[in-house]
Amino acid sequence: MNFKDLNLKKPLLDALEKSGYTEPTDIQKKAILPIIEGKDVLGCAQTGTGKTAAFALPILDKLLENDISGKKEIRALVLTPTRELAIQVRDNFRKYSEFTNLKSGVVLGGVNQKSQEAVLKKGVDILVATPGRLLDLINQRIVKLNNLDILVLDEADIMLDMGFINDVKKIIKSAKEEKQTLLFSATMPNEVKTLANTILKNHVSISVETETATVEKIDQSLYYVDKQNKTSLLMDILNENEIKSALIFTRTKHGANKLTKSINSMGIRSEVIHGNKSQSARVMALNNFKTGKSKVLIATDIASRGIDISELSHVINYEMPEKAETYVHRIGRTGRAGFSGTAISLCNIDEKKGVQVIERLTNQPITEQENSKYPMKHFELTPKKNTFNNKNNNRSRRPGKSISQNTKYR
Repeated sequence: MNFKDLNLKKPLLDALEKSGYTEPTDIQKKAILPIIEGKDVLGCAQTGTGKTAAFALPILDKLLENDISGKKEIRALVLTPTRELAIQVRDNFRKYSEFTNLKSGVVLGGVNQKSQEAVLKKGVDILVATPGRLLDLINQRIVKLNNLDILVLDEADIMLDMGFINDVKKIIKSAKEEKQTLLFSATMPNEVKTLANTILKNHVSISVETETATVEKIDQSLYYVDKQNKTSLLMDILNENEIKSALIFTRTKHGANKLTKSINSMGIRSEVIHGNKSQSARVMALNNFKTGKSKVLIATDIASRGIDISELSHVINYEMPEKAETYVHRIGRTGRAGFSGTAISLCNIDEKKGVQVIERLTNQPITEQENSKYPMKHFELTPKKNTFNNKNNNRSRRPGKSISQNTKYR
């Protein structure tokens, strides 16, 4: 199947051809026709599967079918959880609509509102927005959704994790009731299912099984290392391996800042991106990384949504994620668009249990590296704080053991 088989209009096919796209991905094959037919859709597919085009192309096709003259009004709205993702989605709409008269705009927090007001005043057909800033503009009566025909909730799982549910509900309430609603999510927890059942009407459910498909083309390896030696091991990896670009994940913003200082002090230029950074700083960091000015980009999981770099050579888990699904999303940032990719994980004893969960999810073992200068020595879990004032809970623990470098840690 190619895009011509999906009955997309010629201007969209011309844009796809210019971008070098000929064959739709699985999520695009399943989602485009139902959306064109006007059906509500619940789509589950992870990052890197072509999810944006799966809703952008049919939305553009429908807007072209019902093109209206006069002043442009918002007829399609895409809500995204992060600023980076909002910009990426807007850029994709612009790329696919290059040979049309349709206009796309973006509103997001962290930047001056005036420039966004100017874009809205000129008029847009498609608006991509983060919930907080959009709700502010609705409350100021700068944005009106009276003529909204299509609403998309992108990365709904992250949207809920970030606490946007109430903002989303208020935005939906401000739009007209009769509209087509599309909800896309990388995972499908109960909260997302509940939201879908609330806002979707007679919807079509689409799921693309991609957990193992994505990781199969990525070379995965794992180092067991004590926490205090992680930075030293990371520097060895960055210096000794042929790494053109590395996206490094930490769990916290503080950890990301600390690691960036350590890497920069060793003569490797790195950038950091997380929720506490201003939008201008985040854009600059991402641009420096994409253009090769910086070899390393350090990010937290939420801030990483929307980072799309086709030739990213390495993903490094400096800290293992709390959820196995997050591991799949992280490493899926490499090995995209036909390129090979490498994922390296640094795992201390407190994170070891999560490796088994990841391997069960992906149905693949992660290759353990034993040639490290920093083999794990402490293999007992970090003692947890006592919750109860109980004599039994206050017994002294046995001192930690040490094991040789050749010992298996699984």
